[in-house]
Amino acid sequence: MEYVSPEGLRLDGRRPMEMRQIRAEIGTIMKADGSAVFEMGNTKVVAAVYGPREVQNRGQQISDKALVRCEYSMANFSTGDRMRKPKGDRRSTEISLVIRQTMEESILTHLMPRSQIDIYVQVLQADGGTRSACINAATLALADAGIPMRDLVTSCSAGYLNSTPLLDLNYVEDSAGGPDVTLGILPKLDKVTLLQMDSKLPIDIFENVMQLATEGCKAVANYIRELLLENTKELEYRRGV
Repeated sequence: MEYVSPEGLRLDGRRPMEMRQIRAEIGTIMKADGSAVFEMGNTKVVAAVYGPREVQNRGQQISDKALVRCEYSMANFSTGDRMRKPKGDRRSTEISLVIRQTMEESILTHLMPRSQIDIYVQVLQADGGTRSACINAATLALADAGIPMRDLVTSCSAGYLNSTPLLDLNYVEDSAGGPDVTLGILPKLDKVTLLQMDSKLPIDIFENVMQLATEGCKAVANYIRELLLENTKELEYRRGV
């Protein structure tokens, strides 16, 4: 199957180095301390953060830093697949762990000892790049909750199909079986917090794909910063500052 036309266009009309449209909204769940909806193309994710709060299980309490917990799930209607996946299936457990470890690299947990921060992420609509969308949604929700962080964590994927590096894969491209990389970074600190790759690539091609994913992460970071700035200005306006 041809994923990039002779004219240099992908199946959804994008150029190889073009991201899908990004949309986001914060403060979407009233009872959460922080929440956000994040969309990358047709992939849509909601995240909610509760905490820092008292540790529910005293046996898990950490004396010098906060306990971070994460729960990932997919809505049964998110893919159109009628087969229901049991809660706590292997993939969900693995993605929950990936998101938690990625976010822990950013959260200043030492400022909140003996407390607990819960991150809940649910995929409402899946069309490729769900892990990246989950991380971006979680970052926004943490910022909305006022959780202190070293830097925003942002994520994006890139792949290699038809001898062409492609940025921000959709479901069709992601399912094509070609190599793809999911990257998470702290953009201001220029630090990688997540790197997942499902097959081998020659080093020169890998560097191109990695650079493409990094540019995608930085574009997401710029969007999130602008959104948070707009939200801050709106809050100040409401308070008459």
